Amino acid sequence: MPLTSIITVNYNQPAVTIDFLKSVKRFTNSDEVEVILVDNAPVENRMTDFAAAYPGLIYIHSSKNLGYAGGNNLGIKNAKGYYLLLLNNDTEITAGFLEALVKEMEQNPSIGLLSPLIKFYENKQLIQYAGFTAMNYITARNGAIGDKETDTGQYSNDSRETGFCHGAAVMCRRTDLDQAGMMDERYFLYYEELDWCEKFKKIGKKIWFTGKAVIYHKESISVGKASPIKAFFMTRNRMLYIRKNTNLTNTALFSAYYIFIATPKQLLIHLRNGRTDLAAQTFKGIWWNLTHSANSSSLGYFIP
Repeated sequence: MPLTSIITVNYNQPAVTIDFLKSVKRFTNSDEVEVILVDNAPVENRMTDFAAAYPGLIYIHSSKNLGYAGGNNLGIKNAKGYYLLLLNNDTEITAGFLEALVKEMEQNPSIGLLSPLIKFYENKQLIQYAGFTAMNYITARNGAIGDKETDTGQYSNDSRETGFCHGAAVMCRRTDLDQAGMMDERYFLYYEELDWCEKFKKIGKKIWFTGKAVIYHKESISVGKASPIKAFFMTRNRMLYIRKNTNLTNTALFSAYYIFIATPKQLLIHLRNGRTDLAAQTFKGIWWNLTHSANSSSLGYFIP
């Protein structure tokens, strides 16, 4: 197979990352891959442990936390592969995973970004992702196909165009990336893969799903399932995504819906649950968009 660069980003989760590296070592051929680990602002240097889990690892230390987008971009800049495969460090791959992805890309040159079937690590029969529906750009809402379904093999031979890829596992060609461009690092965390999909669509490439490759995901390990950083970036980036990728009329309609309907509802839920910290970060996410251009170089208020 052509060389594939597997890129992952660690943010102070050494045990999770070591498990990830062991799964890559178990299920890939070292002659066909290079594995690049970007270590975002580590509190302790665990390079030796990482290298023990995957001999030949390309280790990149970043003194700053670059986020998901920035960390992956740094890895991409150091990658030599024809195919680039971005994998969350809180995933574990399965037998035949890489071969199935490469075969799908080889058979269909129109694919720009490709994501596999993603199942929950804690319950390996439960599906998290089998594609996404199209986006409603007025509400910035879409749906995850297969979410919480029990896997009975219903997607095992399913390969098709889909609305968006999944940031936990996504493959592209270097040649297409050179045309579409890197991830927008302003997102830092969340929505960057949706924005990246828009870039590939603009160069005429398709966003694709295949159920022929499977990966397990330990979701929300990095920031928690309900955390201030997640509340801020989910709010800020949802608005930024629409402002950047739609016209002025659509942006105005979305902003009215989001500021006067969706956000007050979310704030009430946070306050009812006693989560004033989440309410404060939701408000700050809105405020960032009201005070920054969609082309602002500022990353945001809350950078850990």
